[in-house]
Amino acid sequence: MSPRRSRALLAGLLAATLSSPVLCTPASAQPKPAAPAASKDPITPTHLALAKEVMLSSGIARSFDSILPAFGEQIKQAAVTRPELTKDLADVIEKLQPELELQKQRIIDTASRIYANKLTEAELRDIATFFRSPAGKRYVETQPQVLDDMVQAMQTWTQEVSEYMMVRVRAEMGKRGHQLQ
Repeated sequence: MSPRRSRALLAGLLAATLSSPVLCTPASAQPKPAAPAASKDPITPTHLALAKEVMLSSGIARSFDSILPAFGEQIKQAAVTRPELTKDLADVIEKLQPELELQKQRIIDTASRIYANKLTEAELRDIATFFRSPAGKRYVETQPQVLDDMVQAMQTWTQEVSEYMMVRVRAEMGKRGHQLQ
């Protein structure tokens, strides 16, 4: 997987995680999750509309924008051994854009339904209010830069912790009479 693609996938996952206003609230102030209800009320159109608004205003839907072009690039890369196909392939992929936009809307609708299943209408209303606020808009605006910085920081941290752990494990195993390479 290319560094750019892995960054895009990680950014999408982080976006989903970071888009949660729960992360902006201290743990001590967060409500404890309620026990799951035995039967869930049907999702109303208003409930679903709020869920979709949260999806769109939170920036999560932006994550899907990079996936479809990546598929097109994969197809182009697979055909690199056939340069005579390049122009026609680009034309076909361009013509598919309206269909691909429908596919993107389908995952947005699915994700909206997931939100509606996990959060009440009142909770979604509160979350949507946050994302409409100046602070919420600024939060979404800074997400791409924050995610890029976090991806870089996570790569550095992962390498450092991996090395640290190996040094520590070797030292502890050495104390027990085992030498690790």
